[in-house]
Amino acid sequence: MLIAVVGAHLEGQPLNVQLTERAGRLVERTATARCYRMYALETDPPKPGLVRVGPDDPEAGAIELEVWSLEPEAFASFVDAIPAPLTIGRVLLAGGGDIAGFLCEPLAVDGAVDITSFGGWRAYRASLDGPR
Repeated sequence: MLIAVVGAHLEGQPLNVQLTERAGRLVERTATARCYRMYALETDPPKPGLVRVGPDDPEAGAIELEVWSLEPEAFASFVDAIPAPLTIGRVLLAGGGDIAGFLCEPLAVDGAVDITSFGGWRAYRASLDGPR
């Protein structure tokens, strides 16, 4: 089974082990369609919240993602461990089609910093390590 990840589960990020310990395999690096906004959530470890928005939202953008493959039992245990406000839903891909992937309950982004302009979690996190 395939799942799209956009934040702390990306390769090299702190929660990627939750995929690799389940024998997850990286299949592809791509992006979402240009109909999402991403927010920095106040979680530990830090995670983003991906929210699909309307077609006329001028702040929407494409967000970097990775597609991982898991066996059905591993997929089930992985999804069962996902804490709110994150959810699994259908994520639209830049090249067309959709895939199961991480989304966020809209209420959770109230007051959160919009990081869509970075184009992805890695770029946002790298910006925090730069000069302040």
